[in-house]
Amino acid sequence: MTSILTFDQIERRYGASGEVVAVGGVSCEIASRSFTAMVGASGSGKSTLLKMVNALVVPSAGRVLFGGEDVTALKPAALRRRVGYVFQGIGLFPHFSVAENIAIGPRLAGEKLAATRIAELLELVELDPAMAARMPDELSGGQRQRVGVARALAGDPELLLMDEPFGALDPITRDALGERVRELHEKLGLTTIMVTHDMAEALLLADRVLVMDSGSLVADCTPQELLAGKGGDIAQGLVAVPRQQAEKLARMESA
Repeated sequence: MTSILTFDQIERRYGASGEVVAVGGVSCEIASRSFTAMVGASGSGKSTLLKMVNALVVPSAGRVLFGGEDVTALKPAALRRRVGYVFQGIGLFPHFSVAENIAIGPRLAGEKLAATRIAELLELVELDPAMAARMPDELSGGQRQRVGVARALAGDPELLLMDEPFGALDPITRDALGERVRELHEKLGLTTIMVTHDMAEALLLADRVLVMDSGSLVADCTPQELLAGKGGDIAQGLVAVPRQQAEKLARMESA
């Protein structure tokens, strides 16, 4: 399968002499139209790695290649038109209507998003097009996050980046929105990379799971491989959590 994204010995260091390593020498390729999850403990480097894809964070060394081009050499507006980004914490502008929030990316690129397109995007994320006139504080958390997904899709991106997109949602809403994002991934032919701390979510939604630890990529497996015990101790430590929860529920049901 053709690669759309390449991490080539990518590093990000902080501090006066670069002594703090957020990401240290990660190399891998992301296949076009794949759904990849990045998991790991807090501070493992997964969000930093994701942000280097759309140049929100600049690498200290190495390159991120998108369609064969170094992302740091691309014009920011053009890059972000091709890359949809769903923020952790949603990040809607509180004084903009839902329609204005969805249209902000094309607007910054000098384009006006038609009302019919906004309605179409709202329907894609299973919201009533009449919500276009509402303000963010009139929406539930799940509705706001759906608007965030619609905003990320407004420019017809090739690549969708999601940074802990469902972390603040209740379990039922989180599950429903995760399933919808996976459906949209298939329907729109996207390449999707999702950062999550929830291994169960990664196993259920992704085709491929990258496990980060202390700035390094320590496992690169399919969900089936992880469930079969592959990937090493750190990966299996993360898999153990949903596995133990499932076993406890099974014991409760049979009691």
